Amino acid sequence: MSFAQPGKFHDSRDKVAVSVEMTPNEVTPGGDAILAITLHHEEHWHTHTNNPKIPEELGVSEDYIATEVLVEVPANSPIEPHLGYIQWPIPKVVQVGFTGAQVDYAVFEDTAVIYVPITIKSDATPGITSAKVKVIFQACDDTSCLRSTPTPDMGSDWDTYGINVPITIVAQKNASTLTTHSETFNQFNTSVFAKIHAGVKAPNANKILFDAFGLSFTLDASGPFGIILLLLIAIGGGFLLNLTPCVLPVIPIKIMGLSAHAGNRKETLILGVWMMLGVMALWLGIGLAIALISGFTATNQLFQYPAFTIVLGTFIGIMAVGMGGLFSIQLPKFVYNINPKQDSAFGSFLFGIMTAVLSTPCTAPFMGAAAAWAATQSHEVTLSVFAAIGFGMAVPYLILAAFPHLVEKMPRAGAASELIKQVMGLLMLAAAIYFVGVGLSGILQQEGTPPSRLYLWIVSTCVACAGLWLAWRALKIATKSVIRIAFASLGVFIALLAIFGGARLTDEGPINWKYYTPEILAENLRDGHVIVIEFTAEWCLNCKALESTILHSARVVEALEAADVTPIKVDLTGNNVLGNTLLNDVGGLRIPLLIVLGSDGEEAFRGDFYTVDQIINAINEAR
Repeated sequence: MSFAQPGKFHDSRDKVAVSVEMTPNEVTPGGDAILAITLHHEEHWHTHTNNPKIPEELGVSEDYIATEVLVEVPANSPIEPHLGYIQWPIPKVVQVGFTGAQVDYAVFEDTAVIYVPITIKSDATPGITSAKVKVIFQACDDTSCLRSTPTPDMGSDWDTYGINVPITIVAQKNASTLTTHSETFNQFNTSVFAKIHAGVKAPNANKILFDAFGLSFTLDASGPFGIILLLLIAIGGGFLLNLTPCVLPVIPIKIMGLSAHAGNRKETLILGVWMMLGVMALWLGIGLAIALISGFTATNQLFQYPAFTIVLGTFIGIMAVGMGGLFSIQLPKFVYNINPKQDSAFGSFLFGIMTAVLSTPCTAPFMGAAAAWAATQSHEVTLSVFAAIGFGMAVPYLILAAFPHLVEKMPRAGAASELIKQVMGLLMLAAAIYFVGVGLSGILQQEGTPPSRLYLWIVSTCVACAGLWLAWRALKIATKSVIRIAFASLGVFIALLAIFGGARLTDEGPINWKYYTPEILAENLRDGHVIVIEFTAEWCLNCKALESTILHSARVVEALEAADVTPIKVDLTGNNVLGNTLLNDVGGLRIPLLIVLGSDGEEAFRGDFYTVDQIINAINEAR
């Protein structure tokens, strides 16, 4: 281990010591190694992160020095440091008051380890060489900050600053070219070496990769033009949320609500605007949570907490009965105070919020990438992107409200109108049962075991009842034979589809999944298996759709049944601590997510929305 010399520097080094370790101790030409740079903070002292988010209360961000690592090597050195692939420690939130007001601020503190991957050129000559590690940082306590360490503009101070790390290059290959000699290296993600050797350029903080079903493109969000393009994509992604299975069941109810006022264009427009504001309010609220709450990084993160899904399901259930007028049941008066009618401004606003909440577990492919990138940016950028998502989702309702003639043919009264409300009410009730069931399943789930799916039979029964009720009432109230036969057939089809869906969703499926524990993952890596890891949850309908269509396809199932392949499922239905830790370790911010690891633990593929060919090719490559 190399350690910075102790002493009085009259800068941040007086409160934060730096040490550097390397593994392995000896490296062969073409081999890989890791530098672990540890910041040892004195008690009550911390340093800024590599990408500090400075709250407005702390003043000008330029006054604070971000943590930075540089590795200097001699001319023509065989050492290649890959600073673009640095792995930074997870920040911790502390209370600081540099300018008087106490605010939450994310920092590095205690013992913080920074990993730098390095490679040795294949034509390297055996012998001893060295690299100099220079860490720029600024130490602060809860009220003040010290002068930073030397920086490049300090002349001679910068030239003499740093820690020399000797590196031994040997001719004979070791049994393992990448072995860890200390627990310090346990958190390093070795998958970056696969990207380095494949010639993949290090990620640019301003470049966003959009990848869905093999269609991929990169957007550079630096500069005004890049931000405008990003906002347009976010609007498009928000629009696509209306086409997901999470939101589709409630759209007919809102269309009927608007059609009831189609004769009054001004009133219809006002209701549409209030609904749009409700949708945008929810997405702006998520943006604020991501910007201000440490550890909150993804739009669907709330669904990992069973209490949230149970409360949401209960609220949807009340709306199903109250707003849909289900079978004309007269509810207690207090329910209508919680659940106002849609033809009021407040009711439309709440309906917009509920619609947006329903969309969050079905994050659209391109919108998810934009949201994940925005979570790492300044507060202004984060809020702008999430506002764009909300606007994109609300646009269809605003258009319908602005042009009421588009919905005026919907039945506004009579038996047909009541039937539609009743059927939609039953479908919303099925959604309510679904979310309550997901919450209860999360509470009862044990880590390393699959969650219970019995509640899905109740959901399917409710949907089947909606279909049968539609068929029965259509035969009774329709006056034209064509309409009677068409809607009766549709109702029977919905009922049969619900029964089929219940059987399909509760079936264990053709894949013999192993449910994640660290021990299972480590054991199969030791056995030299290719690992296919699926991050999923009961509330993630996109996950279920990918599993039933892509993962359950005959070619993928055959590939996963191979003797040298192990499929591992990480189910995040409840607050799965081990599963969420793994998701964080692999750098995931949202699900669905599929990762393929080679027998050496290096990542061969990752994707949110993927194709059969991508999975097959990744497994073959991982071998």
